[in-house]
Amino acid sequence: MSKFDKRGNPVSYGVQTAVDSLDRVCDMLHAYQADPLAEVDKIIADHPDFAMAHAFRAGALATATDKAFAPEMIKSVQAAEALAPKANERERTHIAAVCAWRDGEWEKAAEHWGRASIAWPRDLLALQYAHLSDFSLGYSHMLRDRIARVLPHWNRGVPGYGFIEGMYAFGLEESGDYAQAEARGREAVALNRQDGWAVHAVTHVLEMQGRAIEGADFLAKGADGWAPNSMFAFHLWWHQALFHLDSNDVASALTLFDEKISAGGFAQALELLDGSSLLWRLSLLGHDVGDRWNDISGKWESRVDDGYYAFNDVNAMMAFVGAGNGSAQKRQIETVRRAAAGTGTNAMMSREVGLPACEGLAAFGRGDYSKAIELLLPLRAKANRFGGSHAQRDMFSWTLTEAAIRLGNRVLADTFVAERLSWKPESPVNRAWAMRAGKLEPKQAA
Repeated sequence: MSKFDKRGNPVSYGVQTAVDSLDRVCDMLHAYQADPLAEVDKIIADHPDFAMAHAFRAGALATATDKAFAPEMIKSVQAAEALAPKANERERTHIAAVCAWRDGEWEKAAEHWGRASIAWPRDLLALQYAHLSDFSLGYSHMLRDRIARVLPHWNRGVPGYGFIEGMYAFGLEESGDYAQAEARGREAVALNRQDGWAVHAVTHVLEMQGRAIEGADFLAKGADGWAPNSMFAFHLWWHQALFHLDSNDVASALTLFDEKISAGGFAQALELLDGSSLLWRLSLLGHDVGDRWNDISGKWESRVDDGYYAFNDVNAMMAFVGAGNGSAQKRQIETVRRAAAGTGTNAMMSREVGLPACEGLAAFGRGDYSKAIELLLPLRAKANRFGGSHAQRDMFSWTLTEAAIRLGNRVLADTFVAERLSWKPESPVNRAWAMRAGKLEPKQAA
């Protein structure tokens, strides 16, 4: 006999206690509280025929965008597929999504989860997986619009309403509606201080508006809510480090790298992304990061043949360039070239952004700043095609600005500095670039 979850969504599995247990695990995932996978494994051990539990597990592993999790994800997809004949239509839509992800068709996966959320607008799990997929695909407006579609079906009386507000706030921010994003995000944080994604949305607003001191203070004051037992804390610490860096507080940024961002030992790609990205920015500004590059480069090197997600590959390339690891750079470019020649979503990402980005970073590392600019400049218009946020993709602007100054090209340097100052006119980092550019001899652009 079919059951229902706590938001009224139909569940084919006939044991209500198992359905209730999965609800609790979903809440852990919505709040990014550890460890939902361990908890769902307990449910599956007792209820191996629970199709939605297998679909949950597969979706959580898929949206982590880490090839290290692919074998376990595939196991869960196979288990869910085997149970599909007994599943209901909603569950089969979830299963279709994870099957598409397994097959490398991430855009199709996002659309399946999106359609589930249209048909069952209180399916918070489908919304979250679609939202994470849109993030990985760089679909800024869909981060907003998929949530907007279901808002009429939600209110404060529906369990998990705050999570909807937090996701919507992030979509608004990525779509440039900073005022509404901040208001909705702060409302979600007020509803649940553990909601790391809502904190994340407000943080992005403060980042994009150059409110670095306020941003660092916001994160520090709320850390007792979002940091404990969080699977997401390392990324919010990364944001705090960026705020410190943009305030010329390099020592605090490095302390956060050592004590918080690297605290998990860089066991997953998401942690490595933030580590590489922070060190790259520090190094671009001429700061000595010691042996940190060698450590993170070594962690990335075990994944150099993945070719799973171009966004990861580009961040790995930063580490290899930072560490001066020429052999890893060569292997990474070869991997991305193979991925670009393949099929599926990541092949497109690798062709459009991943390969020229990796080659451009390698050129920057060997001091060929003209080549680096040639390869990286066209990516400014289409970097969203390989996913991530505006804040993460800002590394292209950072690298181009520094390359133009090191090249001594006054026209390009002034161009990139003007762009940066238009976003953050008070940023000490941007002002320092402006001063350095101003000392260059006037020169025509190449």
